[in-house]
Amino acid sequence: MSAQLPPTSPSATALHKACADLGTILFTLSLLDPARGVVWRNYTSHPAEYPLHGTKPLDHDAWYESCVVGQKPFVANTPAEFETHFFDHALITSMGLGSAMNIPLADAHGEVRITVNLLAESGHFTKDRQAAYLDLAQTHRAGLLSELA
Repeated sequence: MSAQLPPTSPSATALHKACADLGTILFTLSLLDPARGVVWRNYTSHPAEYPLHGTKPLDHDAWYESCVVGQKPFVANTPAEFETHFFDHALITSMGLGSAMNIPLADAHGEVRITVNLLAESGHFTKDRQAAYLDLAQTHRAGLLSELA
């Protein structure tokens, strides 16, 4: 069985609240298992639209190369910027969301194990907000990684 965060992860809950305070509307955490080539949602602010269930293949696409291999945050401030990367772009926009930010969190070995996935209204992820979200993710990184079972 792959590692996962406990159902009531204090670090996930705290990070979710802090991101919501900055204006994030949809917040999820994805756990990556590169050895098995899978990813799964382990925390969600919207369980009806984005439930916790099963795994999906970890596609080695442009998003993967940039966010996971390159360990660079992915930022898209319009639906047009994320629709080619997110198969669920229609659901995202139907929820009134138009911008996305994914923040990779690497473990002590330098391997990305978690992505923090943030969605908000179009244009939300300004340079200042990006910096604030990156600071929050780094503040909670050690806690999230240590809570992986």
